[in-house]
Amino acid sequence: MSDEQGTSLRTIKTFVLRTGRMTESQMQNYADLSVRWCIPFSDHYLNFADIFGNTNPVVIEIGFGMGAATARIAQEHGDINYLGIEVHRPGIGRLLGEIYRNDLSNLYIIEHDALEVLEYMIPDGSAAGFHIFFPDPWPKKRHHKRRLLQRPRTDLIAAKLEKGGYLYAVTDWEPYAEFALEQLEHTPHLVNKYGGFAPRQLWRPETKFERKGLQAERVIRELYFTRRDDEN
Repeated sequence: MSDEQGTSLRTIKTFVLRTGRMTESQMQNYADLSVRWCIPFSDHYLNFADIFGNTNPVVIEIGFGMGAATARIAQEHGDINYLGIEVHRPGIGRLLGEIYRNDLSNLYIIEHDALEVLEYMIPDGSAAGFHIFFPDPWPKKRHHKRRLLQRPRTDLIAAKLEKGGYLYAVTDWEPYAEFALEQLEHTPHLVNKYGGFAPRQLWRPETKFERKGLQAERVIRELYFTRRDDEN
């Protein structure tokens, strides 16, 4: 990828900053708790051991929405550290409340564009996994360039994975699932663990968004790729 191509792809946003109304509770959570659990964006690589106070594996979630599944996963897997990246402030406010109520010491948040966070803040080979649950499918053809799960964006994600690390994505939009599967199949350093779409990972909580998709009779597709561990 040339520098010009990389710059172009970074300037094309994979999200829309929706100005959803925050509840009083979310606003209070954000005002009181963001200083404690939100990491400011910077152009310096993070030291995960300093942030979490341990050397446990770190899993990064891109776009956690309202954060219900994120909090539950962190609560049920206390031996893993989680870093959630989101730009939707109501969701950040809600997740901050969950972190506080459940006394979660293994979950932090970055409120910024995920691609810039990956490029400037996450060291190569440092993440044990990525969770990308129900990303914006950008269904119109003219908007496909905004999709997160496409090369060379998937190349950037793969570069941040440690050897043996995983990328786990879920979508209820069939055309996007097929598109993402093809893009991931052609991403160097990644291998499809299941040879096609993955089976449901039972440890992942069902989300409200997912239930709506099922009620609309949309098929939930899961993708699970791992970083090759046989490379020099």
